[in-house]
Amino acid sequence: MTEGKQAKSIVVLVSGNGSNLQAIIDQINLGKIDAKIAAVVANKENAYGLTRAENSGIPAIFIDHNSFDSREEYDQNLMCTIDKYKPDLIVLAGFMRILTTEFVEHYQGRMLNIHPSLLPKYKGLNTHQRAIDAEDSEHGASVHFVTPELDGGPVVLQSKVPIFAQQQTEELAQRVQEQERNMYPLVIAWFCADRLKMANNKAILDDKELSEMGYAVG
Repeated sequence: MTEGKQAKSIVVLVSGNGSNLQAIIDQINLGKIDAKIAAVVANKENAYGLTRAENSGIPAIFIDHNSFDSREEYDQNLMCTIDKYKPDLIVLAGFMRILTTEFVEHYQGRMLNIHPSLLPKYKGLNTHQRAIDAEDSEHGASVHFVTPELDGGPVVLQSKVPIFAQQQTEELAQRVQEQERNMYPLVIAWFCADRLKMANNKAILDDKELSEMGYAVG
């Protein structure tokens, strides 16, 4: 932790395995991210991300979306739960729900998502198969700020992987996920070091506006 500076507080939302959550926990433990995870929230009771949280001594909360009559009702409850922890940042780590505009706007500029495609290509689901079907030469993942448009917020960082001939969807997904586990903690570290922000629907890193494809490596 930087001397005289309080570590940022993060709430992570998951629906499944939580491999990106684990990567974030590991980087915090290594001192690479100046933050603490205040809570992990899942909409599925069997989400292994909850077990990862418990194993690390992090509050693990299950809120069943099937217990609510509407998406709006669920998001209101989710918002109230998150706000109890007063987080500086909300991290979507495989949270498989479309969020309401009210929820997104409540956390505008302090909610990040990782999406398995090179945005703006292939918003939504089944991105790996769609990239293979389109005979793309490369695929990858994007970390972006969340806005009301699905997978449409400003991109911070992208990582590319080549698509090989006769590539199977599962193998491509694994290779993309390896990149995700490297890039997501990096972007979170930037945010927690006050290097990254969103302004005028643009991602700003070190006071420089990033391009549509985010930070360019090299």
